Amino acid sequence: MKFLVVDDHALIREAMRSVLQVVRSDCIVLEASDAAAALATLEQDDDIDLVLLDLHLPDQNGLSLLATLVERHPTVAVVLISGDREQSTIRDALALGAQGFIPKTETREVLIGALSLVLAGGVYVPPAVLHPEQTAALAAGSGSTVTPTLQSLGLTDRQLDVLALLMEGKNNKLICRALGLAEPTVKNHISSILKTLGVGSRTEAVLAVTRLGWSKPAAG
Repeated sequence: MKFLVVDDHALIREAMRSVLQVVRSDCIVLEASDAAAALATLEQDDDIDLVLLDLHLPDQNGLSLLATLVERHPTVAVVLISGDREQSTIRDALALGAQGFIPKTETREVLIGALSLVLAGGVYVPPAVLHPEQTAALAAGSGSTVTPTLQSLGLTDRQLDVLALLMEGKNNKLICRALGLAEPTVKNHISSILKTLGVGSRTEAVLAVTRLGWSKPAAG
């Protein structure tokens, strides 16, 4: 696989290179220090699989460049990397078509996991964006842990039912029987669940729910 790291700091590019080489040991990593160089590289090389893009570049805003990349190179996955953790910025990046947003403050292990998820076809969303209530409580130093319900993420009651059965390891046919739904309907619900959780597979959805401490709302 071939990757392009776009960042004006050489140390960051080197760090991203080492992470990518862990994710794909046989990868080729190209580098660009600004938007102009990134666009030139992509025009010259049409088999780049993934672009790691810094949000703040010396010649262009990363979000603006992201929009250009999505328009000109729709088959190339783009992941934003930045020290900016503003939820509005992260949501804007995802809305423009980014396959993920990784804060530079994340650990090496998180970087590797996030990039592996993207390369598997998923979308990486920082947990803080998915459950802002918990982040706010911890930031305030309250000492309390707020566990948001899955409904707070926008999942419907039926999608919660489907997710509960996914967590039990049931396949689509068993979910259909348990809920009295047609298989296409179940597939649509699962697709919505994966999109909401920012993951690429049912296994990753279960891991995300477990890791982030989400709970199904109590009945009644």
